[in-house]
Amino acid sequence: MRLSLPAGGGPAFVLLRIGLLIGLLAGCGPAAPVHMESFVFGTRVELLIAGVPEAKARAAGNQVLAEFDRLHRTYHAWQPSELSTLNAAIADGRSSEVSTELAGYLREAQALSRQGEGLFDPGVGRLIALWGFQTDDIQPHLPPPAELAALLAQHPSIADLVIDGRRVTSRNRAVAIDFGGYLKGVALDRAAVILKAAGVHDALINIGGNILALGSKNGAPWRVGIQHPRAESVGGAPLASLELHDGEAIGTSGDYQRYFMAEGARYSHLIDPRTGRPAQGAQAVTLLIPPGPQAGMRSDAWSKPIFIAGANWRAMAAKLGVTAVLKVGADGTVKATLQLRQRLKPEAPGVVIEAP
Repeated sequence: MRLSLPAGGGPAFVLLRIGLLIGLLAGCGPAAPVHMESFVFGTRVELLIAGVPEAKARAAGNQVLAEFDRLHRTYHAWQPSELSTLNAAIADGRSSEVSTELAGYLREAQALSRQGEGLFDPGVGRLIALWGFQTDDIQPHLPPPAELAALLAQHPSIADLVIDGRRVTSRNRAVAIDFGGYLKGVALDRAAVILKAAGVHDALINIGGNILALGSKNGAPWRVGIQHPRAESVGGAPLASLELHDGEAIGTSGDYQRYFMAEGARYSHLIDPRTGRPAQGAQAVTLLIPPGPQAGMRSDAWSKPIFIAGANWRAMAAKLGVTAVLKVGADGTVKATLQLRQRLKPEAPGVVIEAP
């Protein structure tokens, strides 16, 4: 659903299917940002580019979308790709020579997993597949308990990989890499580099609930809204909104986009590597990452261990150095750290943002 822009000067929100709402101000004034969109990484992608002529904006935007498509095709977890070729080699017990880029991503993902105490683990692709989430058409599917127990007993982890230059081997054949919780953030950072190289310094890049802001929207901060994880209960209103400044990134992990219902319970794609089952301790977690190297990647990757940590989310956030966090608990309560709470404006009826 897309909300129409008002004729006057009030704010409106463009409702995206990917978990965040981008606020666009209507009315007279500077030209509206150039809007481009695509569908990649299994989600809708949107670019808003301001401050340059439309032709220049579209040329730069096309470069970004082409790079997104390249990353998506190269590192697809279950369709033919360089990543699926590596996963096949691991399953066969063979070593594989990978690209320099992939070797770098694997090393980085290993480091991220260590920092997140293994709660972010791209090596659990087989668990994700067993739960039926490695598809574009998710169906209610509870894995056979015996198969789940057998796979969990093998303790697959990206830590099992041995990376020697471009040569990758695994100590564990049950490992399968799935970059679903990492690659969108990498793509945000790549987009920022491409846009700046093309002379674009004011843009908003949105990939599946992860957003990176560059510059401003005609001199005003970019305003985004955080989708309510149970949007149907509040008539589709956003949970809250906030302004993003140059270089800031925001990322959300939630149980409301890729999930299925079975036997009266909700099962999301956010798998807890400790149990092999979808994490149950939260409806959503949103992080605000300050400007800096790899802000986009961190907004994507760090939301996973904080979400999966459940009741220990504050300790995990502190360990990762993330100070601005909002959590919607499994019971629907909304809590945020002071660093984020002071920037949020509640939007949905009845929403109260509490201190942790």
